[in-house]
Amino acid sequence: MTAVLLSVSIILFIIAYFTYGRYIRNILQINNNNKTPSHYKNDGIDYVPTNKFILMGHHFASIAGVGPIVGPILGVTFGWLPAVLWIILGGIFIGAVHDFTSMVISMRKQGKTIGSIIEDFLGSEGKKVFLIFTWFTLILVIAVFTIVVAQTFEKHPEAGTASMLFILLAILFGFSIYRLKLNIGIATLFGVVLLFLSILIGLNFPLKLTYNTWVFILIIYIFLASITPVWILLQPRDYLNSFLLYILLIGGLIGVFFYRPDIKLEVFRGFYDPGLGWLFPVLFVTIACGAISGFHSLVSSGTTSKQIDKESDTQFVGYGGMLLEGVLAILSIIIAIMLTRTEYLVAVKNPISLFSNGMGNLLQTIGIPSVISISFAALAISAFALTSLDTSARIGRYTFEEFFDSYDLPVLKNRIISSVITVGAGAALAFNKGGAMAIWPLFGSANQMLASLALIAATLYFVNKHLQVKIVLIPSIIMFTITISALGSLIYKNFLSHNWVLVIIGIILFITATYILTLPFKYKNKIAE
Repeated sequence: MTAVLLSVSIILFIIAYFTYGRYIRNILQINNNNKTPSHYKNDGIDYVPTNKFILMGHHFASIAGVGPIVGPILGVTFGWLPAVLWIILGGIFIGAVHDFTSMVISMRKQGKTIGSIIEDFLGSEGKKVFLIFTWFTLILVIAVFTIVVAQTFEKHPEAGTASMLFILLAILFGFSIYRLKLNIGIATLFGVVLLFLSILIGLNFPLKLTYNTWVFILIIYIFLASITPVWILLQPRDYLNSFLLYILLIGGLIGVFFYRPDIKLEVFRGFYDPGLGWLFPVLFVTIACGAISGFHSLVSSGTTSKQIDKESDTQFVGYGGMLLEGVLAILSIIIAIMLTRTEYLVAVKNPISLFSNGMGNLLQTIGIPSVISISFAALAISAFALTSLDTSARIGRYTFEEFFDSYDLPVLKNRIISSVITVGAGAALAFNKGGAMAIWPLFGSANQMLASLALIAATLYFVNKHLQVKIVLIPSIIMFTITISALGSLIYKNFLSHNWVLVIIGIILFITATYILTLPFKYKNKIAE
């Protein structure tokens, strides 16, 4: 049954790419004769024309993170069918549309972020309110992923060693490609070989450090990663790490077809869970990445749109990248539903370990020892999270600087200062009581609200350009309804548990999102211009 579930999901995603993806591409009037900002604004730092396969590696590794693993594993508490339907239908008709349109609109607007695009239609106040919302969402991302990676490295120290070596390898790879002009195929071959050599070194020389020590190391790392040119670290590391993700995906797929595990968890358990709450809206914000994620719009418009070589690459990277993440989310669900309800309730307390152990069982069926496969899975997951971490820090820096663009405060537009403030805020939140699982519901809600705001921005663009607006308008309405409900309930829940930091952040997110929704009525003439 698991093999059938996986096969049907992949087939539906492939069909969607060549049908609905093509339909959206035609609406957007994709044309390779149009010059992209990576060419006419090429600065060797943020704007760099990039091969679509390398860019897919960077983009996919950045958007994936631990979201399509943790979210689906938590979401199946309601039963596996609602989770699967949300990932497939949400991914095809909402998530992939969101990613694709965000990337194309940003590319058409000279690589501007979603905030700058909103300014075109809703004025400077719309942009500033959106940037406030975005920045607070990003510090939630930084906090959650820092906690998850530090916990993973503490429990699997071999993954910590290998990840540190990956960083050095990425710098070497970037230098060989962009400065020594080494053939990309040859460089990739050597890079992947050294990648797996790093894994072997990690298994033999695990770096055993405390959780707090790892948090400090990660904070220093993402600060440095956020201010260095993309070709030195961000892009090459994400490209090489994407091979870990591809291998993990392929290994998991083969494992499912060889092992053919039974589904032991319920198809549908009910509309209410004592731990999470009501299926609506909780399921739709718990499972974010894999179905739709607002963070993707920040990646699409923050880094990826600045590296698009030609317009047609956007369907492959944008629409295709989201569907590929959907496959990972389905695989995560399969690993969770291999467990009985009793086993699941124990294991779900640490979703990363649940996934790593489950992946170890799958890979063991194709001849890979479980100790190696479990360590490899933990390493791959932490690598995904690291890519999201450094991308979040960089986009957070962009967002902070953008907010102060119109003010005569040069110190706050300095990339060092803006990075210190952004990364520092995320680090402080990482020490908030309750850990990642306490922050996750608010992160999920903010993330999904960010998606609805990006879809609203796309709707305004479509109206302004006289394009078929329903493909973005309907998803924007659905997502705003879901997430405004979730934010309200989470503010109340955190109030009852006296988690005042999350209450304050929740209120800020609720107010800014609601205010943005009122602005299209104020600026309707500007939108129609």
